[in-house]
Amino acid sequence: MSRPGRPRSAAAPFFCTSCGNESLRWEGRCPSCGDWNTLAEAPGAGRPSRATRSRTHTQARELSAAPLRDAALSEANRLTLGVGDLDLVLGGGLVAGSLVLLGGPPGIGKSTLLLQAAASIRGSGGTALYISGEESAPQVRLRAERVSREALDIDFLGATDVEEVIRAADASKPALLGIDSVHTLTSTRSEGPPGSVSQVRECASALQEYAKATRTPVVMVGHVTKQGHLAGPRTLEHLVDAVLHLEGSRGQEYRILRATKNRFGSVDEVAVFRMSHSGLISVDNPSDVFVSGAGEASGSAIAVVFQGSRPMLAEVQCLTSKSRFGTPQRTTSGFPAKRLALLLTVLERRAGVAAIDRDVFVNVVGGLRLMDPAADLAVAAALASTELDRATGSRAFVGELGLGGEVRLVPRLDRRVAEAGRLGIREVIAPPAKSHLADDRKAVKSRSGDPKVVAVSHVREMVEILG
Repeated sequence: MSRPGRPRSAAAPFFCTSCGNESLRWEGRCPSCGDWNTLAEAPGAGRPSRATRSRTHTQARELSAAPLRDAALSEANRLTLGVGDLDLVLGGGLVAGSLVLLGGPPGIGKSTLLLQAAASIRGSGGTALYISGEESAPQVRLRAERVSREALDIDFLGATDVEEVIRAADASKPALLGIDSVHTLTSTRSEGPPGSVSQVRECASALQEYAKATRTPVVMVGHVTKQGHLAGPRTLEHLVDAVLHLEGSRGQEYRILRATKNRFGSVDEVAVFRMSHSGLISVDNPSDVFVSGAGEASGSAIAVVFQGSRPMLAEVQCLTSKSRFGTPQRTTSGFPAKRLALLLTVLERRAGVAAIDRDVFVNVVGGLRLMDPAADLAVAAALASTELDRATGSRAFVGELGLGGEVRLVPRLDRRVAEAGRLGIREVIAPPAKSHLADDRKAVKSRSGDPKVVAVSHVREMVEILG
């Protein structure tokens, strides 16, 4: 069934302007994302197919298969950027030939972070090419003067044509190519305005071909929608090797960088930065930021979780109130809502803390997201604390809760306890060690300055400690 009133070419498919899904016929609703009236006809005239497209960097090579053992390991060397924990989030640095997408809300510091990375490479003797389609050279220079002296030596080009960008990169052969942003680029191989689905997909594909052929890492800045998702087609996230999100609020000085996709590293690592006049400054001890004043009032508890490879303390705040509607509200920020519903049921049935019929609000301070199951006991402690109106004090909580109310052992308990003691925590509520596992209790007690470890095997014991 064709769309009435508009002829279409039999060879030209339709694509969704929201998610980029292609369809052979027009439909009122996208079969992929479900949005209405988003299918548009792809331009067919004047656009070469991908099979017949000329490939500037690969057409001179004859491709042949070879065993993996013959691949040169030197090609996988990483380019260290030296900007705080940015290398940690990337898995050790930028892999040669990788394509990275850096997203975040407007004004959060994406351009500043890219400029600092380029300046760090320039300061170490490398070259970097900074492409901007949003700002002119004088505007970028104002930011570079605040960042560092090396930032003024970065090669700059104000361009929006992706073919022109690739020609400039071929001429300068930079160690890093930065694009600010991919949604401002256009390609002569596609029709449509900058930022459209076809243009974003075509420009990203061209940059990917350049990166893989020349082994040059490319970092692209991307815009986000009002819902916080990356703008453009969903294929953009599938195309790149890593997707980084810079989160935070322009009214606050702290920024959190996390990876939602990384083909060459973990997606559990986070980096914390503080926005200053001279750019983003790395926060060496994020736990000091996220637990300031925790435990002084009821409804607050400290969780010791692992963010990637390092332990971190996070403050969990809970508030309950009488429900004024038939269905109690469950509002969470930084903690899974379904996990909260499970903990409320366990507290009521196994510990006698009846909060399941009340409005519950849970917030993780600083914008952290607690996905570590070891945060269960801290959330339960914060819920019990606000219901009993008792402060948790200088305590930290570590443990996973089962449906029977049992507190389960979590890995790397000794490192969690050591991190809590380093920040002045006097007491850690944790599950008992198993006989067939290494006794972490004895290991941590043998060191001076570590907090007291109180073993609890059931959530009821934790509630009794607070009561």
